[in-house]
Formats: sequence, structure tokens, C-alpha cells
Amino acid sequence: MLGALSRGERTELQALYEPAGAPVWLDPAGRPTRNLQDAAAVLGQAADEGLDPADYYLDLIARLAPGAGTASTPQDLARLDVAVSAGMLRYLRDLHMGRVDPRTIGFRLDVPRDRHDFAALLRAATTGQRVATLAADLRPPLAQYQQLRAMLPRYRSLAADPGVVVPPPLSRAIHPGDPYADIGVLQQELIALGDLSAGVPLPQTATRYEGPVVEGVRRFQLRHGLEADGVLGRRTMAALRVPPAWRVRQIELALERLRWLPHLGDERLIALNIPMFRLWAWDVLPPRGAPALGMDVIVGRALSTETPVFAEEMREVIFRPYWNVPRSILLRELLPRIERDPEYFARENMEIVRGEGDNAAHVDLSPEALEALRRGALRVRQRPGPRNALGLVKFVFPNREDVYMHGTPAQALFAKTRRDFSHGCVRVADPIALAEWVLRDRPEWTRDRIRAATMGARTVHVRLHRPITVILFYTTAAVMPEDGTLHFAEDIYRHDARLDRALADLHRLRTRRISGPADRPVPAAEVVPPSVLFGRPASATRPLGRHEAPVRGGDGIAIASLIRGRRMRVARTRPRRTERSRRDVRAPTRHRCGRGHEPRQTARVPASS
Repeated sequence: MLGALSRGERTELQALYEPAGAPVWLDPAGRPTRNLQDAAAVLGQAADEGLDPADYYLDLIARLAPGAGTASTPQDLARLDVAVSAGMLRYLRDLHMGRVDPRTIGFRLDVPRDRHDFAALLRAATTGQRVATLAADLRPPLAQYQQLRAMLPRYRSLAADPGVVVPPPLSRAIHPGDPYADIGVLQQELIALGDLSAGVPLPQTATRYEGPVVEGVRRFQLRHGLEADGVLGRRTMAALRVPPAWRVRQIELALERLRWLPHLGDERLIALNIPMFRLWAWDVLPPRGAPALGMDVIVGRALSTETPVFAEEMREVIFRPYWNVPRSILLRELLPRIERDPEYFARENMEIVRGEGDNAAHVDLSPEALEALRRGALRVRQRPGPRNALGLVKFVFPNREDVYMHGTPAQALFAKTRRDFSHGCVRVADPIALAEWVLRDRPEWTRDRIRAATMGARTVHVRLHRPITVILFYTTAAVMPEDGTLHFAEDIYRHDARLDRALADLHRLRTRRISGPADRPVPAAEVVPPSVLFGRPASATRPLGRHEAPVRGGDGIAIASLIRGRRMRVARTRPRRTERSRRDVRAPTRHRCGRGHEPRQTARVPASS
């Protein structure tokens, strides 16, 4: 009847019916209650949240109504009630937590999951006639979610408008002032996207690329992570030719990922959007809160050393850090370089050491030492200083990927629009400003003292009084918190494609009829069969009696009244022994950028200082 229900959905559905043993959405006469009307309205607006309405049985609910052409039987009423219940329980969970578990598609997003009892919440909402309010309460409270959600109708309208046409491909780049026969098509697209005012006339020479259209292209380039030079080059034309329907999908995928994030209260937060190459920091998170700080970042290289998605807590800032070279970099890059150029070691201020900690014993460079490095008996680190790969400040938030934030001596890379250059860690454009914000709960750490620490002669570790939540996330559609403009980014790690496939597979599973092995997902008809709900075989039908005449609810949905005096009960099913819990997809720890912290430190500033 309802396609496939997961075992968690089956359990929730049973829990919803067990306490009262009665229909949830129909009154004793079989008439739709106000709760049913509210539930139908909520499910009918699923697309507003970037969800697929077909996942929530709206068509089935409409077919079970007597208006479909036949009188409703008791079995139809049972199916109707169960369909609304299953649709609402699934919708509430999807809205609050997302449809896909991020760990099943390779994300290491080990955030605490909300332990909501959705059946109890829905039962309480129907008792208090608060179904619509419950749905609104379970919507993610992040400002970014609300802002992206508000962009969906406009981009869906663009996708449905046959007048929005993308310009044809180019064989060569078009610079301002060059002849361009399709400038009218380009202008209309820029107007539709909001990058050019609707009242702007075409240039006097309608075949030349010049005037306000060039400025519109620059605005478009800024919103799409491109160099704002006004040139219609390969990357700009590729972005202009993306169909509006895929921009809609990017927003929907972004909304899905935002549902995975922990629901934060009034606490400090650092959030980093990987494909946008941008970091923001908030002191608190009001509904429309502007960030206290924002800056550009450099992330891991696509296809080789990608920056992972996760949430952790920042606990320490290190001034003048050592860079402990990861073994993978040592073997692949550093040792071959030393063999070709023995002076490289000294030029880069590196040393071989034995043991852990900042005070590890120095070992002279020699063939024996190089062999010990290959065996893993020794390690290499770069001494603190302006040439250190981590710059002068390191921000530690312990995680099994050994990823952290830090400065960099290679400041010229921040001038590039695409900035995936690192081995997985995050390089920040202004580490002094970030350190000043992070250490705000340590008032003795003024900007002057921070600068002095970066120029000192020793490594200094500063513990935070209160850890700060750090979220590294990935969306290719985002509303910039600084100015409210919608930006799109290139899917540098192909995460959008992976999530799109996972959602498509889930949709097919949810909407197909099930016939499979013993541990298959269970059709809803097996969970609460009509024969159990009404005490009669599903095949037993008879004309409606005197007390069973069809009635029509206030929302226009016609259903038959329930047989008076019969109780709705739920089938109790024993879990199959072959059931297996979903595996937590975890990758082994990889020391991407060097150890996140050292057990023995040269100079640590205690929390009380």
C-alpha cells in the first residue's frame, strides 16, 4: 500500500497507534477531523521545504477519498488513516533530520542526533490540534535554512519559465567591447537572475558586448565564485549555461545538508562552507544574526586531499606552532625532494626528531636518519617562524581526521577565486583577526598581545575557557550572511552528485512495491493491516449500512464513516532475526596536515592566566 517503510518507520507507526487503539485522523463516525485537514495542508507544502511530496502519500490519500468515484469501505478508511500517519511521521523526521544519513554516503558528520520521539510528538499535536505548529517547530532554526528556503519559489519559477533561455556556447572568450551576436539572450538571462535591472536598454550597437550588460556579468561572476573581470570565458559561460532547474536542485541539496547539522542554541560558532571557500564566526545565533567575522579560506585539493565535513569543538590556539609533517607527505613528497636536493631541509627550517612533543630530541640528517624516517622510527617537523607552513597561528579542534585551521605564508593564493590547494587542513586569510575573536573570553589576550606572541621566541599554547563549536560543511548554494545575496559554487568534490543519487535511490525505494528477502523494508500494509484494524478480513466487503453513509469533511475530502463501536488496534510484530543495523561508514584516521596537538608542550598558558 505505502511502498517500503524502514523498520524505524514501522516502529514509529506502531507506537503512534498503540496507546489509544483508535483512528488518529478520523472521528468515530469516520469523518475527517481538523487534524487531518491540517496534516493534508502540511504535506501539501512539502515542496516548500525542498522535499519531494511524492514521498508522503498525497496521491494515495486523494485516491482513498470517496470522491475518486467509489464508496469508501472500512478497509479504505483504515488505509487512509495509516497513510496520513505514515506520511506525517516520515515528513516530520525528514524535515528535522534529513532523508539521508550523512554517514552512509561517506561524510564523517558525527554530531549528536536529536532523540525525538516523533510518534509521541505527533500524538500530542493531534490531541492539542497543533499539527501545523509541530511541523513549523521541527523545521531547522538556522537562518541559512530559512533564507535558502525563501529562494526556492523564485528559482522554481525561473525553471518553469520557457522565456528564460541560456546563451549558446562560445568557441572563444568574449571581452568587453568585442562583437557578440547573442547579447540580447545574455541580457534577458541576467535580468531573470537579478544581476541586471529590468529597465536597462540594449546597447546602441546590439551586437557588441558592452555597457550595463558587462556590469551584470561581473555581478553574476561574483555570485558564482568567478573572477569578476566581465570576460565571457569558459568558466563564466559554463555557469551561465547551467539550467535553472539544476540551481533549484542545488538549493534543495543544500537544505538537506543543513538538516544534518546540530541544532545550536545561544553559543559561539565558527562555520566554514568548503566549496564557497568562506568562513564565518558568530557570537550567538539569533534567527537573522549577522556574523561577527568573515574571511576567505583555502581548503583541500579536489580528488586527492579533500577537506572533510564534520562538527567538533575548538579548544586551543597555538602561537608560533611547529608543523609536524604527516607521514603521507613525508613519504610521497618530502623524502624524494631531500634526495634530489639535500639543502632543501635547511632552507625550509626543518629538522628530524625522535619522540613526541615540542621538546622532542633533535637528530642530525644522515642516511641512517633517512632510513629511520622511512621505517617510521623518526619524524620530521618544521620549526616555528614566518616560513612555517602553518603560519604563525594554529587553531586546534581535535578530530580523527587530524584537520585544523592555521595561517599560511602563501598569502598570494587568496587572490584566486578557486582555492582548493591544501592537504586537507584549512588555511585562513586573517589568523590574527580569528585569534582575537576566538580568545574574546580571555580578555587578557588583546590584539597587541596576540601580535607579540606571533613574533616571540617560543611556542605558546592557550586553552579556551569555553570550547567553540566548529562546523565544516558543504553546500553549493548559500545565502551570504553579510549581504543576503544568493551564491552558487562549483561542486568541487562531487558531493552534490553523490547526494542527488542517494536521494533518487531512496525515493525509488520508498515508492515501489516491495517483494524481496526476509529482511526487506516492510510494506505498511503488513504493519497495520485492515483486517487487524477493523476485525474483519480485508477481502470481506458489504454495502454500507444505515450508520455508514458517506460524509464529506470541511476540506472537501469525502470518506465513509467508520463502523461504530469498533476499536482500531495495531498488529504487534516481532523483529526479524536477520535484521542488521545500518553500518557507520568510517574511514581510518588520516594524518592529513600533521598532528593536531602534542602531549608535551614548550610553553602553555594556563586557563587561569
